This record gives sequence, C-alpha cells and structure tokens, in this order.
Amino acid sequence: MIGLISATAAGAAARDRLAAAWPDRTLVYDGPVGDAVRRAFDECEQLVCFLATGAVVRLVAPLLSDKASDPGVVCVDEAGRFAVSLVGGHGGGANELAVSVGGLLGAEPVVTTATDAVGVPGLDTLGLPVEGDVAGVTRALLDGEPVALDAEVAWPLPALPFAARDRTPGMPAVRLTDRAVAPGEGEVLVRPPSLVVGVGASRGVPVDEVLDLVEGALRDAGLSPRSLAELATVDAKRDEPGIVEAAARLAVPVVTYPAEELAKVEVPNPSDAPLAAVGTASVAEASALARGGELLVPKRKSARADGHASMATCAVVRRPARGRLAVVGLGPGARDLLTPRATAELRRAAVLVGLDQYVDQIRDLLRPGTRILESGLGAEEERARTAVEEARRGQAVALIGSGDAGVYAMASPALAEASDDIDVVGVPGVTAALAAGAILGAPLGHDHVSISLSDLHTPWEVIERRVRAAAEADLVVTFYNPRSRGRDWQLPKALSILAGHREPATPVGVVRNASRPDGTSRLTTLAELDPAWVDMMTVVTVGNTATRAVAGRMVTPRGYRWQEAAPEQPR
Repeated sequence: MIGLISATAAGAAARDRLAAAWPDRTLVYDGPVGDAVRRAFDECEQLVCFLATGAVVRLVAPLLSDKASDPGVVCVDEAGRFAVSLVGGHGGGANELAVSVGGLLGAEPVVTTATDAVGVPGLDTLGLPVEGDVAGVTRALLDGEPVALDAEVAWPLPALPFAARDRTPGMPAVRLTDRAVAPGEGEVLVRPPSLVVGVGASRGVPVDEVLDLVEGALRDAGLSPRSLAELATVDAKRDEPGIVEAAARLAVPVVTYPAEELAKVEVPNPSDAPLAAVGTASVAEASALARGGELLVPKRKSARADGHASMATCAVVRRPARGRLAVVGLGPGARDLLTPRATAELRRAAVLVGLDQYVDQIRDLLRPGTRILESGLGAEEERARTAVEEARRGQAVALIGSGDAGVYAMASPALAEASDDIDVVGVPGVTAALAAGAILGAPLGHDHVSISLSDLHTPWEVIERRVRAAAEADLVVTFYNPRSRGRDWQLPKALSILAGHREPATPVGVVRNASRPDGTSRLTTLAELDPAWVDMMTVVTVGNTATRAVAGRMVTPRGYRWQEAAPEQPR
C-alpha cells in the first residue's frame, strides 16, 4: 500500500489525483502531518509526501532503521513539478515510484542513486538474492575498476560493465553461485533460483518432516536454500498439507506434474511403492528432473526420531539455465513511439543483436557493458541464429527490429530457430502501417491487409495471388517494400490489379519515413499515383471502394448498419 500525505490545498489536489488513479494501491492519511507520516511509515510499503524535501527529511529521519525494510519515500513539490526519490530508491522501490508518479502527475522524476544516474544496474535490483560487499563492488563498477564476473551457474543477467574474465588477487567480484559459501572480501554472491527439490510423501506427512528432509538434503550437498526455486511433486499431491505448508515456509511455489508424465522420466532409483500409489515409479527424482537438469542429490528418505516409517522422500536437481530472448519492436523510428516496455527490455539485455542502423537508433538506451552484435542488410537469418545461440548460452538477449518485430521483421526467423529450451518474450511495436495510417487519417478503419511486394523471399506468383484476393475482397491494402532500384515493376503491376476492381478516384496514401523528422506524406488517387514517388522507406495504402478523402484526410468508414439508418441531420 502507498500512503499519501499532504499539508496544503495544492498538495491535496495532487494527492487526490493520485488516489483517484490508484484507488486500490493508495491510502490517504489526514490529520497533523507529523502523525500522518509516522502512521504511514509503520503501515505502508511506500509513501508519497506532497511536502518540501527538507520537511520530509526531518519527519522520516527518526523513523529510519534498515534500507532493506524501510518503506520507499517520494516527495512531490507543491507545484507538482518534481517527483523526488528521497529514501529507499532500490530496496523500497522509490525510484520506480517516482517515475510512475511523475508520469501520472506530469512531474519530472528525480532519481539520484548513483547506479541509476549512470545506467549501471544495481546489484540489489537484479531480482535475485545478494550477499556480501554490495556497496564496495558497486562502487568499483561505478568507478570503472575491473570487476570479475564468476558465473558458476549460467543465468541471464543484465549487462554488468567492466567485467574481467580472470580474477586477480584483490579484485572485486560478482559471483553467481547456488553453493552454500560465504562471500569473500570484496565479493558479492548472487543467488540464482537454480535448484529444484522433488518431494514424494505419504498422505498426512507432517510439515516438519518435509522441511527437515529438504533443508537437510540442501545442507549436506553444500547448497544454498536461497537458490531454491520450487518444490516439485505429482499432481495427486498438489494439495497435501505437509508439502504445501513446507513450500510456504520456504517461500517457493509447489509445481506439480501428471503421473503419466513423470512415468516417462528416466530416474536412477525407481520404486514399486509410488507406482502402486500414484501411477509412477518415481515422484521425488522424476518431478525434480521433469524439466531436465543435473541430479545433485539422489532420492533420500526422511528420518523419524519416533522410529516410525519414513513418510517423505526428496531429490535435488540443478535445473539448466534458461536464457532469455526478447524480440523487441522499435517502432517506426520516432523515439516517442518506442514503447516503455521496449525500453525496459533494451536496458535488461546483456547482449543486443540487430541491424546496424537500428542499433544506432537506440544505442544511447543500452546499459554500459552491453555486448552489441550488429550486422548489415541481408543478414536476417544470421542475426536470428546468433540471438538464439546467445540465449542458449544463458544470456539475456534482445533482438531488435523496426516497427513490430513480428511484422515483416525478426520474430519469424528467430522463433523458427528457437526451441523450448529458452524463454522468449515478444515486445510489440508500432508498425509502419499504423504510423502511416495515423498520418493519413483513418484509412484502416475497416478490414485491411498488409502485403509485402518484395519477391526476395516470396515468389512473385504468390504475391500476385494475394494482391488479387485482396482486390476481389475489397480490402484496404498497405504495401510494404513497394519499390527499390532493382524492383521497379512490382508496384505498378499490383496497382493495375487493384485498378481492375476499384475506381480511378480511389484514395491512395503515400508515406515515407513515417514519424521521422524527414518524413513526408501525400494523399493521391489510384489513377494519379506516380511510382517514382515510392522507395523502400515508403508504405503505400490503397483504399477500398468505401474509402473517401475528407478534408484532406483518408477515411475508411466502419460501415455500421445504424449509420445507414441514422436520421438526417438538419442543415
């Protein structure tokens, strides 16, 4: 919950706007400001104070105890010009809150934490447990000193700058490990969620028996419980109280699998007992290995002090690292049409793969240390393979394309290469057709289709068949890749096909470099369009039989029946 505190009418007005925007996330505190701040500090995860920063500093200073548990505090000035992340920038989420508050109120977010200021990811913001000299290693990263990255377990991290491959004595280091080791001097341990514990149990198993078994197995194997990702078991045990409560105490989810799926998993220690009980010869080992990995602790039974038979078994597996591939659409070119989600993925990536001219568009958004793999035109399949290979190595990868990456761009060749051993995230972008449509008016107001006229990948006979089908179906058509120096006859041919089904006065929009500073557009007709106006940076939108030019804009009516029956308006 976010506590909102104000002292004046101007502050209250901004406070109320925030409360109205986030009704389920905010709580307004009235009364004397000092009392309100103290109550909110005790009861909320975050505070937004519509007060001067000096006043808030004096009010919260006596309340601060630990940056890992203190709420994040954001200050907004009376005029609503700035949203200042004051306390708990990382741990309390104040940096992100300042950005969100600024977006809602039209205020400039002010973030002063060193890592955010220079674009280096904070080691305590990776979303993974960390231990050790976080401040010292972060300082070394900020100062540009060599920092070793010791990845005992592959895991998709964002870019970390100045990483050295070989650690020399005294060099600070980031160590990615699931081992139960203590951090050394000048070292930060980052704990990836790499361990899966499979659990089999009899009905009514005590929670303490499950906990003792799991914790003992990790301890004896020298593994850190902070790297435990989940407890796995068979579907029949999904509601077993002892397993469910043990997972809750360990703060991990319970993941279950059908018995018939577990029965297909090869295990070293099958047994007849679970086969008779739940339909698979292994529960602990099979559920831990269900998604692959390395068996670190074979099946072991719980030990009971009361002499009764064991009621639980477990096995521990280090699951294979799953790289992350984000396929990112950059939009038509204008920076303000690049989505916030795309920006976040670019900053999350340790490896960026893309066409050189697209890399240049967003190079300033990348974090220091991002490895850039760029290439020229015509290497689409090679870029797709490279991105997938990097993800398979456990990297966090962003593969970029213009517009929407799934529309005549990189998503198709990448996903054709990718198998289910990596995580894939699609990030939509504004397409050239949409950007051009917004400039022209509303040409896509009814059914429409996009067709690429490039026959480099598709035979012309197929393209022509699609153009004829669109013409006969009376669809609005947007042509991508309409004309180049080596392909100058395809556009006139496509237009002649459409002309056989549409009037010469049919509106046609021609937009070049949509949304960019040098962009141009013109509204013409099917009869007057000159193909010489068109190149590869242009999209051509041809209206259907209902499309009209209205006040210099291209409009395709939606065609609702009620429009036809609407009463005539007085003149």
